Amino acid sequence: MTLNAKVTLFFIGIAAGLLAVLIAISLYAFRIFSIASATEHIQTAAEIVRTHLTESMVNGVIDKREGFLQRLTKLQGLESVRVIRSPEVEQQFGKGLHGETAADELERSVLREGKPRFDLLNGNDTVFRGIIPYIASASDTPNCLQCHHVKDGAVLGAISMSMPIESLKHKALVTVAGIGGTVAFFMLMLILLLRRLLRPISDTANAVEEAVQRALRGDFKAHVEQQTNDEIGQIATDMNRLLTFLDEGLNRIGHNVARLTKRTPTPGENLLTATIDMVESLTGAAHFKRAIEGDESQLEIYQRLARTLKSEFHQEECSLYEVSSDKKHMQVIMVDGAAADTCRWCDPQVMVRPEACRAHRTGHLVDGVGDPAICTAFRPPAEAGERRHICFPIMQSGSVGSVVQILSRPETASDLRKAIPFINVYLRETAPVLETKRLMVSLRDSTLRDPMTGLNNRRFLEEYAEILIASVQRKRTQAAILMLDLDYFKMVNDTYGHDAGDAVLKALATVLKQSVRAVDLVIRYGGEEFVIILLDTVGVAAELVAENIRARVEELQVPIAGIVLKKTISIGIADFPNDSKTFWQAVKFADVALYQAKEQGRNRVIRFTSSMWSDDKEY
Repeated sequence: MTLNAKVTLFFIGIAAGLLAVLIAISLYAFRIFSIASATEHIQTAAEIVRTHLTESMVNGVIDKREGFLQRLTKLQGLESVRVIRSPEVEQQFGKGLHGETAADELERSVLREGKPRFDLLNGNDTVFRGIIPYIASASDTPNCLQCHHVKDGAVLGAISMSMPIESLKHKALVTVAGIGGTVAFFMLMLILLLRRLLRPISDTANAVEEAVQRALRGDFKAHVEQQTNDEIGQIATDMNRLLTFLDEGLNRIGHNVARLTKRTPTPGENLLTATIDMVESLTGAAHFKRAIEGDESQLEIYQRLARTLKSEFHQEECSLYEVSSDKKHMQVIMVDGAAADTCRWCDPQVMVRPEACRAHRTGHLVDGVGDPAICTAFRPPAEAGERRHICFPIMQSGSVGSVVQILSRPETASDLRKAIPFINVYLRETAPVLETKRLMVSLRDSTLRDPMTGLNNRRFLEEYAEILIASVQRKRTQAAILMLDLDYFKMVNDTYGHDAGDAVLKALATVLKQSVRAVDLVIRYGGEEFVIILLDTVGVAAELVAENIRARVEELQVPIAGIVLKKTISIGIADFPNDSKTFWQAVKFADVALYQAKEQGRNRVIRFTSSMWSDDKEY
């Protein structure tokens, strides 16, 4: 129900109530007035009759009273007039004329009590009846007791009169109807005027309501017509200004946010809801970025990303792939939100041939929802059922560093497609953090690795020593430490230049790595000096490895500028913790054994013995 209708009904109700009260009061007042007027009229007529009867008795013409009463009826507008004798008067003078005896109990009660009685009789015509008693009094003139043998104050009789008041009733009804009609007319005019005054308010309120409803649906182009120049008109003007401001502001915000999210607005969408969703996505992505910036490793970032895809976008089936630094292979990080090392949804060839992955090859999003056959490497297992996929490349340093693959069933694929812009926001925030973590790892690796030979450097050994010592002590095993040094290496640099020396060191590094196991450590200790740590190897086994290295180096030929260089190497061996409980002292003992190999002619392997160490000081 509209405001105008409510107010109209309210005032109609008030008007009807007031009119009903007014009519009721008027009718009651007219009734009281009619009864009072009839009562006064009957009392006056009764006094006239009393006076006439008294004079008639004095003049001796009392027998003519009937004619007088008939004439009185015609003149006074009375319907009937009767004189009633009391029992005392009847006893003294007889019953009198016909009809002068009490006819009913009401008249008899007046004769007994001496009090007037009035009654309203409702029949075909409304009649008012009054019975007025005559009381004997010795003080009146003439003295009633001179003729009547009664006591002072006795009831001599009564006069019973009735008069029709139907005409008064009719006049009252006509008057009340006129009053009611007049009041109703003015109330109707007032209500119509009120409706006219309220119509601009109602119309403005309806227009504002419609504008608000359209605004809730994202449409801020509604217009509220200004109908008056008062406060209501000002509300319409301010509402239009507000709608224009919101429309322009939200369009600017939505446009800018859409540029950030790379989201294309759809026709007829709720602009307000879409803008809220995009802002919430940007806010969530900002919180997500702050969280991953505090993660220690790339793996933690991938794990957090998988959890976010599940919690924020309800994507249970998602896989993450990382491209190696040399771009020659891909590694599976997670499959369906869990850590894994084999792919499930793609051809395993993408692991060794990254170019087989379309997202990696093109660097663009691969939409398998719109075109299920777009990527030939997507091969879901038959038992999993039909799937659609979307692959997001994560760009790092201008190339694809990682690939996020999200899958969905055909019936929910449209929802996944709608979430693409918002997922891209999270991935865009993830990319620089992943790149930073990768660069930090690369930087750390460069500080721990010799750039020329690719071997770990001395700093790596210093940082790794505690781990190595703890591992040996925990396993209660041993490690052989080999200290190696090229013989007469300075002559190569002096004779053929540093480029030749670098070529010899690179060739030597290759030989050393090929001569030991993957778990063993090969370290460029400094210059032409190298350290090899053989885990779980001591004694004769370590000497055999060292002798094999010596022999292979002796056979090594390094072609340089038309000549072939051949070098030999000297090796010293010490065991940890057999030769020393202190790791670095064991390294020193290996260096002492190396010194002995040099002293004994070079190109040989010398095992440390306690006789080689004469210094009593601890290292």
